Amino acid sequence: MVITVLVLGLLFSSLDTTAAIGTCLGLNANNLPSYQQMVAQYKQYNIQNLRTYNYLGGLCQPLAGSNIGVMVGVANPDLPGIAQSQNTANAWVQNNIINCPNVNFKYIAVGNEIRPNYNNGASKYSQYVGPALWNIHNALNQRGLGNIKVSTAWEMGMLSNSNPPSAGQLDPQLSSYYTPIIQFLQQTNSPLLLNCYPYFSYKYSDQISLPYALFTSPGTVVQDGQYGYQNLFDAMMDAFYSALEKVGAGSINIVVSESGWPTAGDKGTSIDNARTYNNNLIQHVKKGTPKRPGNIETYIFDMYDENSKSPALVQNWGLFYSNGAPKYPVNFN
Repeated sequence: MVITVLVLGLLFSSLDTTAAIGTCLGLNANNLPSYQQMVAQYKQYNIQNLRTYNYLGGLCQPLAGSNIGVMVGVANPDLPGIAQSQNTANAWVQNNIINCPNVNFKYIAVGNEIRPNYNNGASKYSQYVGPALWNIHNALNQRGLGNIKVSTAWEMGMLSNSNPPSAGQLDPQLSSYYTPIIQFLQQTNSPLLLNCYPYFSYKYSDQISLPYALFTSPGTVVQDGQYGYQNLFDAMMDAFYSALEKVGAGSINIVVSESGWPTAGDKGTSIDNARTYNNNLIQHVKKGTPKRPGNIETYIFDMYDENSKSPALVQNWGLFYSNGAPKYPVNFN
């Protein structure tokens, strides 16, 4: 790991503190660095935010005092118990927040990519998201931890229309699901977490060019009223902002809880494309979108490859190989 750290120091530049860039820390691999080595890499390259999908466990001690901002997840299968019992929510906060002292918790993501009509195995938890949000929020407030924001992570399938961006609309068939969640976010002044992947839009459409998806188009591709779109990421984000405005929730901020590009496994995947996308993403989110200028807090998926997943496409999203070695240069300046 000493050699790895020295090499990484040459390949990974320091993070601009105003860019609010983090990485997602998926752990589905059999040869990952130790938790101490993981946190050391975050510190070494000044990656200031980290998203994990379940309780921190062995990450608690190395993260303590690091000031790395943490988004911790409530796993989807845990939602029914938390939604149906304040005591269960209190116990979750005790076990996963209180018992990890001196960790800089920023967000709790209550569920990931849960949508009633999404065939990803998570739709059965949709009825529990709203109540679980409130119970976790109440548990935090009871412990004086109201500064930790509670939200849930959506994906672009929540929209029934996204093109052009100004026509963005939440699927009306999902209104009974999303309305209580939006009300919660408004009442608690919490951001919406959005997993935003231009890669998948490119993969599933013959109408989207690779340069438009990679931030490399030489000029405007989509003109939508006063706003011109030179990249797909902006168009997707502004479609979601437009959708929120249409339901009276335009004041809700969006945190990009996942975005990235895979290096192998399917259409358009390569180390060069991943390097191009992620480096351009880091620079671009400092500026915001045509509709919403300003920094966008963003988490790149993934910190490491996850070789225990299948098929190959879902294994190869890491900025680093699963053993911690760098995959390609990333400029965080």
